This record gives sequence, C-alpha cells and structure tokens, in this order.
Amino acid sequence: MPEKDPIKVILLGDSAVGKSKLVERFLIDGFQNQQQSTYALNIISYVGKVGDEIENIDFWDTAGQERFFDVHPSYYYQAHACIFVFDTARKETYKNLEKWFQELQSHRKGIPCICVANKIDMDPSVTEKTFSFATNKEIPFYFVSAADGTNVVKVFKEAMALGKQCRDNPEKDFLSDVLDLLNDDTSNIE
Repeated sequence: MPEKDPIKVILLGDSAVGKSKLVERFLIDGFQNQQQSTYALNIISYVGKVGDEIENIDFWDTAGQERFFDVHPSYYYQAHACIFVFDTARKETYKNLEKWFQELQSHRKGIPCICVANKIDMDPSVTEKTFSFATNKEIPFYFVSAADGTNVVKVFKEAMALGKQCRDNPEKDFLSDVLDLLNDDTSNIE
C-alpha cells in the first residue's frame, strides 16, 4: 500500500499575529519536530497521532511575505486545513481575515478552516467579546495564547483531524476527474 501524503495544514493571517509562535508552542507541548526553512517559508514536519493512526503532518507557516498579501499560490496547493490567526490587540488583523479568506477561496476552496484569536494573555477580558468572522463562515473559533498555551494543542489537534478527513475524502473537481480518466487503463481501445 502506498504511503499517504502528509496532512498539510497552513496558517494564514497578518504579519506578527503569532502564527510561528503558535506552531512553536504546539511543538513544545509534547511533539518532536524537524524544521526545514526555505526563503519566506517554514515547513515544520513531524509524526503524530491523528485519531487512531500515526500520520505525517506538515505545518506551513509564512515567513513575512504575508505583509504584502503576496503568498505564492504553491503555499495553498494541496492544503488540507487552514488556521486563520489574528491578534486580539490589533483590530486591523481581524479586519484582514476577510482578505485572507478570499485569497484561500481563490486557491483552495472548501478546505476546512479554524479561526483563532491569539494573545488573550495580554488582555483576558477580550474573551468576553464576540467575533462574527468565524460565525459568518461557519468555522470553529478559539481564543488562544501562544505565550501561555491556552487552547493551542486543542486547535492543532482539531486542525490535524479536519485535515486528515479532507485528505482522505477529497472533493472531486473537474481537473481530478480528467486526471482519473487519463490514468484509466485504455489499452482496450482499438
């Protein structure tokens, strides 16, 4: 049986909202990692348990180019889940989630997403506020803190589970149908 592709989870949000720190916190809380760095991108790969299976998981984290809403389309290619991140202390990072959502939809429509409000340790009263982005998009929402670990493991485990489900049950699109037809055994055609 061929090995499955890794579960690919991408993180989206403005610069300095804490995407990299969330990944670091998740890994500190009991996961071993191998980190590969390339220009403007960090891919963090490790093996972890998702449901009843041991899986390879890749977390893709932008490394600065998100400042310009200039994430390369390959970042989205074959992504299985997305974590949107905003900084509770910077309102513009929340407002920009809609731009990130539209960009994701233009490259990888329909993948499961989670939205997180990061840095709640700086002002715990923010957890009493409501944020309509996740409700309007019908996606899970969590208050998190990369600094103290609040809800970080929970979010990443949910993202991995959603990503596994997406990878194992892909929606068929036109291109997939064409590729399936091309891969069919056509040796009987005369």
